[in-house]
Amino acid sequence: MEKRKWQAECINLALDKYTSGNKHFLALATPGAGKTFMASALGNEIIKRELADIIICFSPSSVVCEDFSETLESVIGERFDGLLGSKGRSLTYQSMKYLDEDFWMLFQKYRVFVIFDEIHHCSGSNIENANAWGEKIILNIRDNAEFTLAMTGTPWRSDTAPIVLSHYSSFTNKIRCDYVYGLSKAIRDGVCRKPQIIVIDNDNISLTDKGERKSFSSFKELLTQSVFPYQDIIQNEQLLLHTIRQANDRLDKLRITNPTAGGLIVASSVEHTTQIEKLMAEHFNEAVTVITYREDEPTKLIHHYRQSSSKWVVSVGMISEGTNIPRLQVTCHLTRIKTEMNFRQLQGRNLRITDAPNQDAFLYMPAEPKLVEYAFRVAQDIPFEADVVKFEKMSTHFKAKQKDDDTNEGHIDKVPEDKVKGSSNKNINIEEERLELGEFEERVYPQITPTNEKNPLTNTYESMMNIFGRFKQETLELGLSTLE
Repeated sequence: MEKRKWQAECINLALDKYTSGNKHFLALATPGAGKTFMASALGNEIIKRELADIIICFSPSSVVCEDFSETLESVIGERFDGLLGSKGRSLTYQSMKYLDEDFWMLFQKYRVFVIFDEIHHCSGSNIENANAWGEKIILNIRDNAEFTLAMTGTPWRSDTAPIVLSHYSSFTNKIRCDYVYGLSKAIRDGVCRKPQIIVIDNDNISLTDKGERKSFSSFKELLTQSVFPYQDIIQNEQLLLHTIRQANDRLDKLRITNPTAGGLIVASSVEHTTQIEKLMAEHFNEAVTVITYREDEPTKLIHHYRQSSSKWVVSVGMISEGTNIPRLQVTCHLTRIKTEMNFRQLQGRNLRITDAPNQDAFLYMPAEPKLVEYAFRVAQDIPFEADVVKFEKMSTHFKAKQKDDDTNEGHIDKVPEDKVKGSSNKNINIEEERLELGEFEERVYPQITPTNEKNPLTNTYESMMNIFGRFKQETLELGLSTLE
């Protein structure tokens, strides 16, 4: 496989840094640009030049870990299973806490080149402010590795903690990267697809709660001026049906020219995936691949979906950062996680260029305020591209209505309680309020200029992600308190 221009530039710069006495190198490349191959090709050069003896790679999930192992073996032509005679091993960050002294002694006996994928998961400039993974890196790798390559597509942490092995500007307090390859350049180079973000909103919303009726002109107003939770919006059946209908129609059009094009729906919970699977079957006659930590061998399911031509995969956190499924071209953001890091990583799942005739990429999402802010930031990253963010609004009344309200205003009938059970409204207090949506009409609105107000990133980092395990869910420990 021939190296892309940016990959060759990054490799040459890293080698220059290493041979000039610098041990650590940080590369920022937009999600979908090809960091795995670049790191493997750099490792190949290091082995060929006899600058290191073995290669150890750490990554945030089992799927990415396996991808790295396969790519390293393919590029270097050596085994990476960690057994006698191999050139190294690919591991997850979670495995660090199980590595014994015999493993860490490898750094004393051999010259080790270490690759860190998505290094932003590891925090700490010293032992005092490090998370669990950052502490292991500081104690065992920082001073003992021959060289390190740290990579990220989102070079920040929402908890504002410093990223391990990184340096920050004393003037701007921003991270200093040794090499940067942004989305704008990747699109111009034909490495990544142009993102097209479809934001779903409504300007005619009413909420009836305990007899009191309030009106709202957007989801933003509903969420900021009432106690109505975002979780109930993304679980609402009518909103789901509209989002899925638009995304499914778009995917059908793409599959006319790209028969293997796929779509990803990111849900908020295992129960949410079950709800979406049922709606897909009943309303669209679509069978979907569901991948959660509860499935038997979810890693194999991801690999099978990657190699197949089936349309839709529904997951919670299994298909996230670093997961390589190039045929994905449509994504539905229906998770309750609202950090910019998660948004950028999900958006990156469908930006990988393939040899298919049509390279369009679409992300559908509700008009939740933070998500809209992140969408406009993406648009600002690629100012030469028009219509990156488009708004689609409901044409009929959006009602959140009390169950025992007998006024029956408007033309939307009450939903019988037996129809509500088992649907998206199951988590809504039926005695308090119920959400009803009318039908949607597709209308594209001009891109709105975002506000100049600087809103800080959310202070809550995802302290828990779905990681592969046959019988239980494993968590990513990010230095925060463990969530049960």
